[in-house]
Amino acid sequence: MSDRIHRNLADVPVVGGLREDEGWIDMRVQFLLDSVQTGADDFLLGWTILPTGARHDRHLHRNADEFFVVLRGVGHIYTDDGTEPASEGDVIWTPRGKYHGFDNTGDDDVVLVWGWNGAGSLESSGYEVDPDLES
Repeated sequence: MSDRIHRNLADVPVVGGLREDEGWIDMRVQFLLDSVQTGADDFLLGWTILPTGARHDRHLHRNADEFFVVLRGVGHIYTDDGTEPASEGDVIWTPRGKYHGFDNTGDDDVVLVWGWNGAGSLESSGYEVDPDLES
């Protein structure tokens, strides 16, 4: 494997199989760099677009810290303590085992770049949706 990776967002497939009953509501998610591309099992970089009304329900990662940067749009961040507003330019970091999520409450798409420290795939991240959410 090369020591450098160069990808273009247009060439990265949208992640399939993300289900609403697992908290992925109308989202477009792309794994820009993950264990498949890098061979690293402790890092993942992603890109997500949430159209108006889309959300990522409260969830946690038992094995990964997560950061995200709001590149465009407005919404609310879910936390262990409730919700708080978020908008373009905000940088949010959530340690492993803490609930988080995002709800697009605006009139335009929300664009997030995000990553995990500690996991290189969704399976290894220890992803869990908040069991208190109603189906």
